Amino acid sequence: MSAFAIILGVSFVSGSLIFTDTLGKAFSGIVDTVGDVVVRPQTARSDFDTSRTAATVPGSLVRSLATVPGAARADGNVSDPTTFVVSKSGKLIGGQGAPGLGISYNDAPTAAGDPPATIAQGRWPVRAGEVVLDVLTAERAAYRVGDTVTLATSGADPIVRATLVGTAQFKSGGLVGATLAFFDTRTAQQLFLGGKDAYSDAWVTAAPGTSQTDLAKAVQARLPRGFEAITGEAAAKESQNSINKALSFISTFLLIFAGIALFVGSFLIINTFSILVAQRSRELALFRALGATRRQVTRSVLFEAFVVGLVGSTLGLGLGFLLALGIKALFATFGLDLSGSPLVFQWPTAFWSYAVGLVVTMVAAYLPARRAGKMPPVAAMRDDVALPESALRWRLLVGGVLMAGGVVSAYLGSFTTIDNSAYYVGAGVFGLLLGVALTSPVIGRPVIALCGVVYRRVFAAVGVMAEQNAVRNPRRTAATASALMIGLTLVSMMSVFGASAKASVDKSIRDNFVADYVVSNAIGQPFSTKVTSEVAAVPGVRTATPLRSLSITIGQDRSFGAAIDPATFATAVPIEILSGSLADLGRNGLLLDDKEARKTHLSVGSTVQATVAGQKSTYRVAAVYRSMEAMQVPVLISLAAADAAGVPEQDSMAFVLREPGADTKAVQAGIEKVIADLPTVTLKDQNAFAAEQRKPIDQLLYMIYALLGLAVVIAVLGIVNTLALSVIERTREIGLLRAVGLSRRQLRTMLRLESVAIALLGAVLGVALGLGAGWALQRSLADDGIDVLAIPGAQLAVFVVLAGLVGVLAALWPGRRAARLDVLKAITTE
Repeated sequence: MSAFAIILGVSFVSGSLIFTDTLGKAFSGIVDTVGDVVVRPQTARSDFDTSRTAATVPGSLVRSLATVPGAARADGNVSDPTTFVVSKSGKLIGGQGAPGLGISYNDAPTAAGDPPATIAQGRWPVRAGEVVLDVLTAERAAYRVGDTVTLATSGADPIVRATLVGTAQFKSGGLVGATLAFFDTRTAQQLFLGGKDAYSDAWVTAAPGTSQTDLAKAVQARLPRGFEAITGEAAAKESQNSINKALSFISTFLLIFAGIALFVGSFLIINTFSILVAQRSRELALFRALGATRRQVTRSVLFEAFVVGLVGSTLGLGLGFLLALGIKALFATFGLDLSGSPLVFQWPTAFWSYAVGLVVTMVAAYLPARRAGKMPPVAAMRDDVALPESALRWRLLVGGVLMAGGVVSAYLGSFTTIDNSAYYVGAGVFGLLLGVALTSPVIGRPVIALCGVVYRRVFAAVGVMAEQNAVRNPRRTAATASALMIGLTLVSMMSVFGASAKASVDKSIRDNFVADYVVSNAIGQPFSTKVTSEVAAVPGVRTATPLRSLSITIGQDRSFGAAIDPATFATAVPIEILSGSLADLGRNGLLLDDKEARKTHLSVGSTVQATVAGQKSTYRVAAVYRSMEAMQVPVLISLAAADAAGVPEQDSMAFVLREPGADTKAVQAGIEKVIADLPTVTLKDQNAFAAEQRKPIDQLLYMIYALLGLAVVIAVLGIVNTLALSVIERTREIGLLRAVGLSRRQLRTMLRLESVAIALLGAVLGVALGLGAGWALQRSLADDGIDVLAIPGAQLAVFVVLAGLVGVLAALWPGRRAARLDVLKAITTE
């Protein structure tokens, strides 16, 4: 069982590392697909940057670059990340985080000399009305060559239909959930650039003997102001750096849960070696009597731990491959589809797997091993030998200090304006967990006593023995319960936080929206401005005011922002102006919410350099408004300012207000007719919009529950392990009980009740701590919009009930084993 705890914990570590290495390899194959030299507007960034821009490279400039000394050819590329394929059944393909890439086709080679994609079937598009899809997307959408493909775009034409003339295989294989749709260049320009003779960027291919660096310098000398030429290697590195930041977050996120699983597993290991050392106390004392030193006895126990850790780490490393497949499947539901990418195994994965497994096992076994070394030789002369339990005084002292420190840290994070408040809450929760784990032999007694009251009344003598067994060794019972307590603390904390987040969303939407409907994209991508215009023209619609999401950097502070129509925005969204005027927004004005104004030390009339879509300009603060938590947009500019900065003309959502007295059903039907052919765009009233905002919270919670599940499984194994070892330890006692009339059924019931008591102790402590931790986390994020505390009482009660059922199940195998013991052999066991 100890080895199994290490196997599960190490498998989480190795599985996480294998998954992130696989993800990194898949992205590397994509970013390496680039030409020798990339020419782009200076406001443009890599495809993995969220600051999109409408700036383009003129066609005339691209054609002139072919004559640069050292250039073999120059090719313009048109790309759009919001072009999604609609399947034959009308369902959207992809769109859950990964982009839908609409790109122009040309035969320009990559820096490696080969094309970025090859035809698998059919041919490349050469005229309007033709499209080529990547193989996987065509299969998922059930399209074959010759079929008419439907695509949803955010360009001037929201719906595009074209004949599938071929399927293509991307160079790197997998696309990490993205979809590819190739058009001929002129069609791509018409769809994504309004028909302009321009390109998103251009590749310049080096002639034989010309390096990327030399060619980039020659091309840069030819470029007018506002454009840049970088080597393909630099462009790939730029994209890779952005990807590495995201991968680092994913890796850390997964390894945190692996650490939790190993931390829980350490309780199991400590318990196991403590019991084993206690059972072998006479044997260890005999070694001491024969001349073994304390150090030798300690080393012998540690060597056993080393073997357990080594075997567990080896098997855990292998199991990590299966867990990596599970993590792939889990993240695929969030858009990171790695079905086309094989698992990647690198030597650091093996190193860290063995290092973590062995270190955790050896550290957990150290205290029992040290206690074994203190066994006096004279103990070998006694018939009844037992290692004395250390006093609880030091546990209470250290545990009390940790609990006090945890409370102080959680208070600072929850009720003060200290920076990084969530970190203080996290540190406080960790301190409380350790403190309660140490002091649980004492503070858990009321829970066991309450169980005992019920047991005595319902199960008579069997219940009395179950209670006495649970409190016979309070440290062992507490350590077993603490493992389950940790898992349930985190699960309960996230339940409270999730319920509070959803309640805060509901309250914010009720307080901040007067719009009757919200038109938005179901997958978080922008949609065509034509949709908003057509919705505004529906009879009975008073206003359809757009909101266009963007990224804005003020000084060194990067924030989410949005562009609005100052003439209509306030009619649909109740914005409360604290100072200044919305009418003064103009082409160079900023609207800041009060939190952003305090953070940046700006007020009405202040001027500041800000960067929007890569374009730096001077803006003037036109007004300060009260923060609207439902929107989480601290900076607003006008649509005119966004157009001037080069933000793509694509709306993120539109707020719709009906005319007074308009027929509700008729208006809704009219709007639904506008978006009927667009699976990416949805119409929602306030309730439906709130439900849509709650959905990502639920998805995150489900993922966290799944990742915490392994820690809970290890905790359950700890209960099984403790009961199984206690059966071995109490073999003679069980034999005597059976000899004086205790039936097999009563014996199983006794062990089952003991298991339930341990599980309920862990559940009660875990839910209580989780409730407090969830409250502290909610308070620490109150200024970020989580300003409503919601307690999911029914859900927390279910956790306690499930813990009781877990206790019943955990006792099945130990109870069955105990019931099968031969009575006479058990009585004569020493």
